[in-house]
Amino acid sequence: MESPSDAGDSLFESLSKQLNKEKVDARAIELEERVLAQNARAQQRLRELIGSNTTLPVTINKILLVGGGNTRHSFLDRLFNPLLSVNRDLPYTFGEALHEIGSVATKLERFGIFKEPVSTFIDRPSPTDPNTTVTDIDVFLRAEERGRFSAKTGTDVGNTEGSAYAEVQLRNIFGGAESLNFNASAGTRTRSSYHAIFETPVLSDPDKWVSIDALASSTQKPWASHEEGLTGGGIKYSWTTKSGTRHQLGYTGVWRQVTGLGEKASPTVRHDAGDSVKSSITYTCLEDRLNHPLLPSRGYLIKTITEVAGWGPLKGDVAFLKSEIETTGALPIHIPGIKGDSGVSLTAGLRGGFLLPLGLGFNGPVKHSRINDRFILGGPTDVRGFKIGGLGPHDGGDSVGGDVFAAASANLLMPLPRVGKDSPLRLQVFANAGRLLPLQDPKGKGRAGEENSLRELSSSVRRLGDALPSTAVGLGLVYAHPVARFELNFSLPVVVRRGEESRKGLQFGVGINFL
Repeated sequence: MESPSDAGDSLFESLSKQLNKEKVDARAIELEERVLAQNARAQQRLRELIGSNTTLPVTINKILLVGGGNTRHSFLDRLFNPLLSVNRDLPYTFGEALHEIGSVATKLERFGIFKEPVSTFIDRPSPTDPNTTVTDIDVFLRAEERGRFSAKTGTDVGNTEGSAYAEVQLRNIFGGAESLNFNASAGTRTRSSYHAIFETPVLSDPDKWVSIDALASSTQKPWASHEEGLTGGGIKYSWTTKSGTRHQLGYTGVWRQVTGLGEKASPTVRHDAGDSVKSSITYTCLEDRLNHPLLPSRGYLIKTITEVAGWGPLKGDVAFLKSEIETTGALPIHIPGIKGDSGVSLTAGLRGGFLLPLGLGFNGPVKHSRINDRFILGGPTDVRGFKIGGLGPHDGGDSVGGDVFAAASANLLMPLPRVGKDSPLRLQVFANAGRLLPLQDPKGKGRAGEENSLRELSSSVRRLGDALPSTAVGLGLVYAHPVARFELNFSLPVVVRRGEESRKGLQFGVGINFL
């Protein structure tokens, strides 16, 4: 049994330890504050030193990358040689040299083979070196290479699909920022998918890339009672302008199969069943000025995609011109009584496109468009309040797609009470609408096979506005995860055209590109 004196000693020791712990914590906080203050003063002195010497003439004697053992010299030479003063016609000022060195460090980070940040150090050459001058400086870039091999597996759930996937990536394969990515997945809708992409920068420029890819997949299309198999590949050249606009020009050759028809497959689906070969050139232009890719509150985005298939030397057994445009704009909403950003924003989007079969005057007889190539509209990521493929032409229970479409959406995003504007969670109120029309009837009997196909396209575009579009309103929750955007909405269809499939009630969507 513990004596009173023992209990007192135990209490005294406990209080003593508590007091000692408080002292240690207080000293640790004081030490941390001193270190932060010293760092702040050092940075201030460095800024003053640089500011007072920005106009001093300097010459860059050499540049050395520390930590890039797997990166080949020829790749780095294209980055570093233009900076060396011996290769320049004009001398540097100290400020100009710092700017150019910072640009090179940023380029190294953008290749994706080094961990961020890439640190920069500047030093004077050895005074005993007879080949240097008093204005010479040596530049050292310290970087840590990322692992050359990575692999991960996981599962995805969303948009009525569940899947398992595996990804393997090889980085910096030949020492020039080349990469090989292999993805394999299997799921409820995507039966199987295998995709390999090899990418390499052009002339050590992070703004210019060439990629070669190969694809084999089988995907169920439940809205049209069939499966689509794809086997093919392509090559693409991507570049970014100084203004930040991204471009991509690519060629794709793919063998498509419409197979696995359902028992109740419509005549339209059965008509397009079988094999087809698409040989096409695609040009994509993207100007993205949004301040956040998944939850923007200001800025705009403009994206266009133009594809030409089967024209001239492209061959293949489908020939068409297909074009799409997408625009998005976001504005912050000021709330009286709230200083600064309220977290409330209005986002509006507009999409449109057309598919024109090529023929007379282009590449021989006109062929009707195939179900593989037509637009599909409706679902939780574009026109909410409708089933996937719920808008546009239907044949029986199948959505067979259309050749001309337009869709628009307005979304008011607000922070949840007690959550705050810095949270990636938002309350959403939305209204969206869209129309999808064919150039010919769904069975392919039609007017687009005549010489006036261009006239039919013009007529279909005019028909987009001759009646109210299919419309839905609703509210829900939006969560911007770093990988994708999640939405859980309650939708109320307001205007539903005959034959279309709406969806009243809860609707869940996952994606990175929402209307």
